Amino acid sequence: MREAAHQTRSRRKTGTTQRARNLRQAGNQAEALLWLELKARKLGGHSFTRQLSIGPFFADFACRENWVVVEVDGSQHANSSHDRRRDDFMHAQGYSILRLWSHDVLEHRSSVCETILAALDGRLTENIAVSDLRFVFTPRSLDSIPSKTDLSS
Repeated sequence: MREAAHQTRSRRKTGTTQRARNLRQAGNQAEALLWLELKARKLGGHSFTRQLSIGPFFADFACRENWVVVEVDGSQHANSSHDRRRDDFMHAQGYSILRLWSHDVLEHRSSVCETILAALDGRLTENIAVSDLRFVFTPRSLDSIPSKTDLSS
């Protein structure tokens, strides 16, 4: 009974919490290792959420305080139109998106963490697209975030 009362008060779309849970449990080794670095404010005191629902999409990791999404991708994500749509949507919501390769997380975790810190601390202030990194910068002024009416048109 208590569970049913909790579900009626949730603002989340039905099934969102379970889907996020499933994604966390089915995550790959690179995501699991990066989560060890991000959870409990271990990385520079920043708070991260794993598998955050942003509209119809889920972010691998998100720092809501700094509006930064971190995606860890395998080679199947190279030139993915789905990922571009997801990035465009999250960018329109005001998030900066940092895409990293799973291989880099596994082999160069300290460099990956330094790159994430650079994004969080505002040291990355322009779009970057190179073979091993993609960062879509979103300025954090209120004027730069589209209103819901702007998004629906």
